[in-house]
Parts: sequence; C-alpha cells; structure tokens
Amino acid sequence: MPTSRLLSTAIAVAALATTAFAADPKIRVVVVDGQNNHDWKSTTPIILKQFAASDRFTVDVATSPQKPKKGESADDYKAAMDKFHPDLTKYDVLVSNYNGDSWGKAFNDDLDARLKAGKIGLVIVHAANNAFGGWKEYNQMIGMGWRGPKDGRRLKYDGEGKEIIVPAGEDQGSGHRYTGPFTITVRDPEHPITKGMPKEWLHALDELYDNMRGPIQNVKILATALSDAAKKGTGAHEPMIWTVTYGEGRVFHTPMGHDANAMRCIGFGATLLRGTEWAATGKVTIPLPVDFPTAEKNTQIPAK
Repeated sequence: MPTSRLLSTAIAVAALATTAFAADPKIRVVVVDGQNNHDWKSTTPIILKQFAASDRFTVDVATSPQKPKKGESADDYKAAMDKFHPDLTKYDVLVSNYNGDSWGKAFNDDLDARLKAGKIGLVIVHAANNAFGGWKEYNQMIGMGWRGPKDGRRLKYDGEGKEIIVPAGEDQGSGHRYTGPFTITVRDPEHPITKGMPKEWLHALDELYDNMRGPIQNVKILATALSDAAKKGTGAHEPMIWTVTYGEGRVFHTPMGHDANAMRCIGFGATLLRGTEWAATGKVTIPLPVDFPTAEKNTQIPAK
C-alpha cells in the first residue's frame, strides 16, 4: 500500500477515535447531602471541585430538608423528608455524602429498583456508610459500613495479604482507631479504577475506618490501608476502596474523606472520579493525574 494511503488511513482512524471520544455523553451525577455527622457544607464543595477537574461529568446537588430546630414542626419536617426524592431518571450515578435521617420510602424504593436494574450507579463516600443501618437493601448495596459487631461480618487482610472474614458478633464494632496520614495498598492492580496506580501511595491525614461490618456479598476489594497497632490501630489491613455488584448495578465505595483536607488529596480525587465513572458506565477512561501521590509523598489540590 502506498505511504500516502497508509497515512490517510491512520488519520481517518485517529479522527474516528477522536470523534467517538468527543461524542461520549457526559456522565450525569447527583450528589446527595444535607445531613451528616461530618461537615457536609465544606466537603460537598470539595467533591464538586474534584469533579470540575474533569470534563467527563455534569453535576447537580440534592440537599435534604434540615432537621427541625426548637419550636419548628416535627410533622412538617417528616412530610418534607417523605417528599425528598431527586428524579433519578435524570442521572447515571448518585454520589452520597449523606448520613442522617431516613429518606422517604419512595426515594428508597426508587434507588433500590433502579440500582438493581442497572439503570443508575451508586457511590458511597466516608460517613455515607454510617447511614441507614436498618435498611436491609442499603446494607447489601454498600457491602459493609459503620455498624456494631453483631450487625454483620467483617473483612480484613493480614500482613501476608490474605483476605480474612470475621463472623458477625466476633471482634469489635466499627471505628477509626487511627487518624493520620496512611498508605493505600492496591490489592487489584488490574481493575479499571485502580489500574495504573502505584502499588502503594500516601493518603492525606484522614480517619482510617476499621472493622467495617455488613453482609459482604458480591464485594471486590481494590485497596486497603494498615491500621497500625503501634498507633492504637487494629493491626489489620482495612478495606479502603471496594466495589459491590448489586443485581445489575455497580457500587463504588470508599471510607476515605473525613473532611475537606482529606478530600483535597489528589489520590482521593482521582479515585472518586474513576470510581464514579466506573459505577456509571462499567469502564474508566479518566487518566491518573501526573501528580498522583507516591509511596513517599502525598499531593493535594489547592485549598482555594
């Protein structure tokens, strides 16, 4: 084949690839906040800032009604919570930055049905796994969360990298016995979310959640962190990044992200973006940033 024809063919293929990427529709995200035992008013803006670093998403925020203050009607609040129901047909993925009172039945049932049918993805960030302990389906969606020792099994890794399941009722309930910077160890380097990440990378100062409890069904652990016994931790490698298959739906879950400083970690942000894309589409096209943390050095986006 003449060189000119080869060049023309190469250009045509490149053009088609570029057109296909450009035509790839943006992922429609809804971030749910409004109640949390953490400062959602400072963390939601950081989540939005992380998403804004990529042109892969459009993002809306759905803020729940606020708990009634002294003298305000509890009945009005309950009615407002029952009506709180973002239109999930408008979105590809729901990102929960919420830990508070129960949503209404209509919202719960809608999320459950749509996730199970693969019509929406779900992303759980930090204290969102504290929420809804009495909602059976939610516990299955998230795989494991902040619960008491009798509320489900525990999953951990030992020092040799062996996965260990602890039965319900044994060992401690959930906590964060160590708070500080910690090293993330990638356990599945071939998963689309973690592919290309260093084997180890340093996360910012954060609460290191431990003893997560739940049904642990259809859970895939992508990364862990050592809760150092010398620093009052559990001595186990605790799950830090995982996925759950829920029916036909995909769930991405990270207990990282206690506050704005932790969320400014470039490793956290890249994990959030790639996990959200995966939950929505089942694939990851977002590259790792060039300044992704290393084993020796954490990196962060600017505070302002």
